[in-house]
Amino acid sequence: MPLRRGGGDPTFRIAPDGTVWRASRTPAGPATLRLTGTPAAIEGTAWGPGAQWMLDGLPALLGADDDPSAFVPRHRIVHAAHRRHPGLRLTRTGLVLESLIPSVLEQKVTTIEAYRAWRLLLLQHGEAAPGPQGADVPRGLRVMPDPRGWTRVPSWDWRGAGVDNKRASAILRAVRLGARLDTLAGRPVEEASALLQTIPGIGPWTAAETLQRSHGAPDAVTVGDLHLPHHIGYALTGEPRSDDETMLRLLAPYEGQRHRATRLILAVAPGPPRHAPRMAPARHR
Repeated sequence: MPLRRGGGDPTFRIAPDGTVWRASRTPAGPATLRLTGTPAAIEGTAWGPGAQWMLDGLPALLGADDDPSAFVPRHRIVHAAHRRHPGLRLTRTGLVLESLIPSVLEQKVTTIEAYRAWRLLLLQHGEAAPGPQGADVPRGLRVMPDPRGWTRVPSWDWRGAGVDNKRASAILRAVRLGARLDTLAGRPVEEASALLQTIPGIGPWTAAETLQRSHGAPDAVTVGDLHLPHHIGYALTGEPRSDDETMLRLLAPYEGQRHRATRLILAVAPGPPRHAPRMAPARHR
């Protein structure tokens, strides 16, 4: 579930009855979206200043703009994944900043650390998700701060969330661009990626992770990841260790659809066996 940053993500909830709740800061303002129904018929309800923006973008969020017909499996395991997940659609949020900030938090740290940082920063500096009086909006659902709100996060709260100065500075440089950053949602993927990477602290890894979500980019393959090349290499060749060059060579038959191929592989294929303990989270004082 690419839009959910861990089980404790304050912007995302899945209720026991299957109802999905999502809180976002749209160009029109904060909004809460509730999704109910079945995969064949989904109903969306939204509240807040950005409610209409969220509803207008709901088809794209659910993958209506995605065209999986161009994808052709080239490996046995990808064939199997494609059969098991025939309806896989890539989401498009149209929200660049919302995807960029948690992607920056995930730079060079464990997933647990990044999810904790996102959760703490939103609980401390986000705002309650909008909803009508008496609505069953889940308790604790939060909208991330606006650009000015991010600039007002004090240094001790960044440190308390385990965010080093390099990542915090990259986020602050990004939010100073304000609404201009979300206009990249209307630019082609290659152009948006190049413009994102003009921001110091934003490289190919972060740009790809952002555009996979904001643009639903089917070819935005993530390079520079610590684990992904090993996972892809092991799934397609059985070799436990690989690098970016090997991964890109293996994914070359899926040119134009490499992110989709990666998603399918990750959905069904285990990673290589571990020969060392997981990297321990860093301690920040």
